[in-house]
Amino acid sequence: MSNIQPQGEEIRKAVKWVAEQLEYPSQKSLATILEQAGLRFDLSPLEMEFLQRFYSQGPEGKSTK
Repeated sequence: MSNIQPQGEEIRKAVKWVAEQLEYPSQKSLATILEQAGLRFDLSPLEMEFLQRFYSQGPEGKSTK
């Protein structure tokens, strides 16, 4: 994952929460987890876009698509 530090406390909490959710096997897709993070931390559309980009990149910053 990227080492970019997001601006704002809520987006940092969201990144940490998503990372914790991804540590444990579950039936939830990444999209579902990201959607839940947006609701839980009341993220703006711009913050949601950041979160989606952050988790769509591989460990070297390359897109996993």
